[in-house]
Amino acid sequence: MTGTSEVEDLLRLHAPQVLGALVRRYGHFGPAEDSVQEALLAAAQQWPRTGVPVNPRGWLIKVASRRLTDQLRSDEARRRREETAAQLTPRDAFTAPPPGESRAPSDDDTLTLLFLCCHPALTPGAQIALTLRAVGGLTTAEIARALLLPEAAAAQRISRAKAKIKDVPFRQPRPEDRDQRLAAVLQVLYLIFNEGYTATSGTTLQRADLAHEAIRLTRAVRRLLPREGTVTGLLALMLLTEARSAARSGPHGELIPLDEQDRARWDRKAIAEGTALVEEALSEGPAGAYQLQAAIAALHDEAERAQDTDWPQILALYDLLMARTPEPMAALGRAVAVAMVEGPKAGLAEVAGMEDQLTGHHRLDAVRAHLLEKAGDREGARAAYQWAARHTLSIPETRYLQMRAARLGPGAEDTDRTPPGS
Repeated sequence: MTGTSEVEDLLRLHAPQVLGALVRRYGHFGPAEDSVQEALLAAAQQWPRTGVPVNPRGWLIKVASRRLTDQLRSDEARRRREETAAQLTPRDAFTAPPPGESRAPSDDDTLTLLFLCCHPALTPGAQIALTLRAVGGLTTAEIARALLLPEAAAAQRISRAKAKIKDVPFRQPRPEDRDQRLAAVLQVLYLIFNEGYTATSGTTLQRADLAHEAIRLTRAVRRLLPREGTVTGLLALMLLTEARSAARSGPHGELIPLDEQDRARWDRKAIAEGTALVEEALSEGPAGAYQLQAAIAALHDEAERAQDTDWPQILALYDLLMARTPEPMAALGRAVAVAMVEGPKAGLAEVAGMEDQLTGHHRLDAVRAHLLEKAGDREGARAAYQWAARHTLSIPETRYLQMRAARLGPGAEDTDRTPPGS
């Protein structure tokens, strides 16, 4: 017998590799994904009873291939597909590696699938949505939340993207084509990591499998492009952020904010690697968004205590980041830095100007609540905490925000902590 959670972890790990194998062999991206989903469902039902096969990826490929072959044979255009089978099958037909043996980066089916989903025929939004679905394994609802889209719009974006690349050969792009896809590839990996580090919904704060897969894929991209500063910067950002993961949750899964974490539990090896990568990335050319965010993360990680954090330097880095990438979440981070340097009222003034950008997003009110609390407006802070708690789908975040609101009830002690974050 095998635990359900263990099976789910295995399926999430192998799903993009199985999809890559089928697309490599048969083409037909959409039908291939449908067949993979059927194989995953069969495994989810069978493996907990019978145990995981010795070669789980091979099992999934075999079952999915059988389903896809049956589907293609029953299609009206079966005869035309049979006549053009040689054209649809790449010369380097897929053969699964032996159990425990990984492919070289250029032959990694998951990485090939990643670049395929970021094909220039797709819009940037479609590239990201499709890759989150096919490579990251996120549900349509999770993708919608990650991209701040209605769920129906995310589903439509994914469907159209599949149709556009259905006949694109499954192979690594030429070096000259990689650059135009790289920005979308890195943004996808960044969003996958974010969903893993702080899940947007559910009972757990983190989804370690997604965060680790994003790091693995980013390492693979870096091996492919070792001198690309944006790739190095993104990997550094992931490592420096993930280094805190063990200290972010309490024994019952409760959220522990950055200033309350036991920093002895932070992964010093990951911090050392991430810091070295930041220095390397900043020396490889003009600092982009990932390099700057990594530098901010490094300043947090290097502080032995929360009160030792170099907030003036963090604010200066946020100013550079906003000059290059004026995105809402970066602006929210800058507002927190302003509050820590110039006081909570200055931070609240920054937040007040962000209503149009982040209307309805719980993080805006969570930050506002904290700054109101620091400014002494207990009632305003409690109302903002409660509003934020009602508008997040993450149960750990809901409980944390409700707890903060409860502390501001009649008779509660005043608090003056550094900004919530983890």
